[in-house]
Amino acid sequence: MDPIDLDHVLTVLGAAAWSPDEQSRARVAAGLALTVYDGHTRDQGTPYLEHPLAVVRLLRTEIGVRRPETLILALLHDALEVAPESEALLVHHLGGPFTARLRAMTADHRLEQRPKSDGDETRWRTKQAALPPEDLLVRLADRLHNLRDLAASPNLDRCRRFLQTLGDFHLPLADAARDLDPHLETMHARLHAEYVHHIQEVRP
Repeated sequence: MDPIDLDHVLTVLGAAAWSPDEQSRARVAAGLALTVYDGHTRDQGTPYLEHPLAVVRLLRTEIGVRRPETLILALLHDALEVAPESEALLVHHLGGPFTARLRAMTADHRLEQRPKSDGDETRWRTKQAALPPEDLLVRLADRLHNLRDLAASPNLDRCRRFLQTLGDFHLPLADAARDLDPHLETMHARLHAEYVHHIQEVRP
């Protein structure tokens, strides 16, 4: 695999086709992604940055998303989850409104750097259900990539909980939102089909 450096991140974003101002913002976002995700790994042992890059790639190549700000949001969607202390840095470089979108996409216990407690799951579902269409699209792309990556996870209990939550919350959420935007309609179809396929493979 090619090294994940600034040029690689910009290539995945497709920033070469963007306006000069958008390219400038892309360089800032790419630098932040390299900094914020550095040193973090997924439970599979892979560099964490591979995941948001895969989400960006999925949105661009499979869903047809071209809007730069949506792709930048996808690149940094887990920034406050893995490094909540980076919030001030994100506000300084990308602005308060953008960082507020990231906060809305991040569970409260992650933001507050504490163990998950009673009521957190309900609050987390409420936050996700309140996301505007563009941000929900990014969240569902995250779910789709995690579904595809599930086989590589060594944590069987986490896999079980992921599939349960996907089936009883995220898929109904995607179904309810699919008429809001053509991208959400495509995402719903893809997520539903791959969920069904995964369940059939696990339980023939």
